[in-house]
Amino acid sequence: MNFIYPAIFRKKEDGTYHAVFPDLACCEASGDTLDDAIDNANDAARNWISVELEEEEPDLPCVSDIEDISVEEGDIVRNISVNIRFYEGWDE
Repeated sequence: MNFIYPAIFRKKEDGTYHAVFPDLACCEASGDTLDDAIDNANDAARNWISVELEEEEPDLPCVSDIEDISVEEGDIVRNISVNIRFYEGWDE
């Protein structure tokens, strides 16, 4: 199953990037470059979603429309796609 959530990437004063997911509580990532931050955001989202799916009653949040997300000047909003394969018996 493919999950797509927007992430906001912000360049910090030291030149590194920090990412937050408006829809995934406390899901954040960072990286030395934008590409590193995107890769790390993908891993963070995958971990967040995987943990939620292991719950007895998973509750995945609705996806925000990119146009509705508040951003600051210079912020970059990217959709992060996470593909999680479900195997027979995954919910046992």
